[in-house]
Amino acid sequence: MNKPLAGAVFALLLTGAAAAPAVAQTPRDTAAPAVAVNFAGTVALSNCSGSVVRVPNSLPSDPALVLSNGHCLESGMPAAGQVIKDKASSRSFSLLNASGTKVATLRASKISYATMTDTDISIYQLTKTYAQISSQYGINALTLNDAHPVQGTAIKVVSGYWKRTYSCNVDGFSYLLKEGEWTWKDSLRYTSSCNTIGGTSGSPVIDTTTGKVVAVNNTGNEDGGRCTLNNPCEVDQSGAVTVRQGINYAQQTYIVVPCVGPGNKIDLTRAGCTLPKP
Repeated sequence: MNKPLAGAVFALLLTGAAAAPAVAQTPRDTAAPAVAVNFAGTVALSNCSGSVVRVPNSLPSDPALVLSNGHCLESGMPAAGQVIKDKASSRSFSLLNASGTKVATLRASKISYATMTDTDISIYQLTKTYAQISSQYGINALTLNDAHPVQGTAIKVVSGYWKRTYSCNVDGFSYLLKEGEWTWKDSLRYTSSCNTIGGTSGSPVIDTTTGKVVAVNNTGNEDGGRCTLNNPCEVDQSGAVTVRQGINYAQQTYIVVPCVGPGNKIDLTRAGCTLPKP
């Protein structure tokens, strides 16, 4: 997976085969995006990237949420089958503005939800509301799209940790993506120009037409290995395995939307919610 990093000194040692080349590749879709995608609303964690997010029905008075990966948790990677819900946390996040400058330190009150089963996500609840963040720092949350992304869509992966943006397209979807003990469903696969590296884990994947978050960046096959740590493999419905060295992946986030109830509470009993339960 796109490894969480203990610090920038170690980060340069962990990039592996997925490291960016000296000259960035040209994305397939060179048309100008309909929406300006920048760093506003993204955050840097101690070891990963993330973003302040809302669902379509979130209210300004709701406590804000931060989205990242399950494997970026301060307590370490959840085991296969493990689900964490409503666990106290005081983790801090560096909030960035459009140019990538830190404008505030935000703090969590709890881990609302986290897992590495079926998907690889963590959702933190903050001590501030969306209205407070907007009025104090001039930053609005990114909105999670409530629909499945489409193959060929132009996207950007925006890393708050590295203050770097990757541009590519949705290449397709993997029925199952297996990496070590973990298995993820319907993972989004990038075209090759999104050559994400360690520390980009948890970055929002943004549709450049709508400006909405469609996935959260989480892994890539670094060495051509078959279904091992840092070398995920694709498994189709018949069980056939495909290895794509140097290709990176994200976990779709539309599945989160039905699970968020009034007050931004993660409610796994809501209609349409398919996130794994504890």
